[in-house]
This record gives sequence, C-alpha cells and structure tokens, in this order.
Amino acid sequence: MNNYQKIQTIQDLKNSCSKITMPQEDSHKGDNGKLMIIGGSELFHAASRWSLDIASKFVDMVFYSSIPSNNQLIQEAKQNFWNGIVVPRTEIENYINEADCVLIGPGMERQNISELNDDFTQPLTTSDWQNNTYKITNYLLNKYPDKKWVIDAGALQMVEPELLNEKCIITPHEKELEQLLQKINSTELLTTDKKWLEIAQALNKVNIIAKGKVDVVVTGATENKVYQVYGGNAGMTKGGTGDVLAGLVAGLYANNDAQTSCLWGSFVNKAAGDFLFEKVGPFFNASELVGAIPRVMEQFTYK
Repeated sequence: MNNYQKIQTIQDLKNSCSKITMPQEDSHKGDNGKLMIIGGSELFHAASRWSLDIASKFVDMVFYSSIPSNNQLIQEAKQNFWNGIVVPRTEIENYINEADCVLIGPGMERQNISELNDDFTQPLTTSDWQNNTYKITNYLLNKYPDKKWVIDAGALQMVEPELLNEKCIITPHEKELEQLLQKINSTELLTTDKKWLEIAQALNKVNIIAKGKVDVVVTGATENKVYQVYGGNAGMTKGGTGDVLAGLVAGLYANNDAQTSCLWGSFVNKAAGDFLFEKVGPFFNASELVGAIPRVMEQFTYK
C-alpha cells in the first residue's frame, strides 16, 4: 500500500518540500534559469506555445525549437509575449548545454510502431530533426543523461524507458503511464491502488506527476513518499492545460529540485484553475490559465 501524503493547502505544500527558489533582487540576466523547449508539429501548433508562454514568466531565457512552420509563428508573435531565442531543430545541440532544463514533447506527434526501429544512438539527419519524435527524444536523452528533463505528451509516448533516470520528470495521464509500463512488462503495478513507489523504481527512479482529478506525485529518489495533490475543477479538462502544467514544472525545475518543482507545479496549476473557477465557473481556457498562474504564485510566495 502507498502511504499517501495529502496536499490540500498551501501550508501542506510548504511543509512537504524545500523552499521554492525565487528571483533575487541582485540577480542578473541568466541567473534565474535558462530553459529549452522542444515541441510542436504540423498537427499541433498551440501546445508548445502554451508551455513556453508560462515558462517564460519563470525563467530569464527560453530557447524554443520546433518545426519550421511553428518557428515562424513564434517569430511573428515574439514581440507580444516572449523574450527568447528561436532555435532551428538542427541547432538544438548548440544550446542544450547552456540550458538548465529541457522540456520536450508538447505538441510533438507520435510515430507508428513500424517506424520505431530507428537507431537513436546515431546522429540525426536533417529529416529526422524535423518531425521524428522517436529519434529526437531518445537521441537527446541518451546523449545528455545528466541534464534535467521534463518529458511530456508526444515525447513521453515515444520514450524508451531505459533512458529515464532520477533527473527526469514525466507527466503522464493514465494511458501514457500504461504504455510506459507495457514497454517494460510491468503493467501488474497498475492495480486499483497503484504501487507508485514500485512504478518509480521500475522506471529508473524517475519523478512522476500522474495527472488526474487528484494528481499523484512520486519523486523516485525520495524513499517512501507519495503525494496526492488536490484542487482543480471541470474547467481543467480543456485542451492545453496539461501543456501549461508541463511548461510551469519545467520553468520551476530550471531553478529548483525535482520534488519541489513537481509539487509546486501541480498545486499551483490546480490553484490557478480554482482561482478562475471562482470568477467564471468552468468557462476558461488554457491561455487564461497561463494568465492566472502568476497571480496565484505571487499570493503564495510573496504574501
């Protein structure tokens, strides 16, 4: 049985993890984190935009890399919402070492099973870089195992589990978690009362935010701690709210440890949804959630 620690209030949150790192008055550009976001596709344009929009509110610099059509969309909107650098996919490795954290996956497409025999240990071709989610994800995770990673959506569906480690944060919904465990023949851990600690260990001590009505957070390197994060409402079922969560967690992870980033990201995302619910009921979208998060964060950290 899992020994759940419930997080229902801001005090519960602050008692459960390290104090969150906030920008200091004497800090300079770059001191408060640099984040790379790899996402987007011809099919899913908006997903990575929501991620980078919220992340850019928490770090000093965002490097954003998508397919050429998405890069152009971001360039056109850049002056309105973002201070960062658009990076062509083929130049990702020129920036990845500079980034404190990498978010990969929002809006990226998954491939058919027949395409998954590619050797991801070999350098990627220009064609691979454009839209081969499988090779991009696994090549980068294999080459940069010591980097802080947040793996979401399309990349999470394509990742090879053996490449995960305790520096990775994954953000699965129910089906994505099942798919991961199928790859390592460990679906028996998905009982009614999931064996969360065993799941994290089976996935190489990975850090997990399992999204749901109640989020479950387990930090693989922290023994005997499984958290249930409460909050949220029916408005949070809208498309894009998971991309907002991924961007928020990644922005926090650039400056904080995995446990603090997971718990604060989950709690604040839900609290922002509840803040909006008090004003408009469930009738809000992902863009409005992005706008609400800084107001909620300010209340929790500075008051």
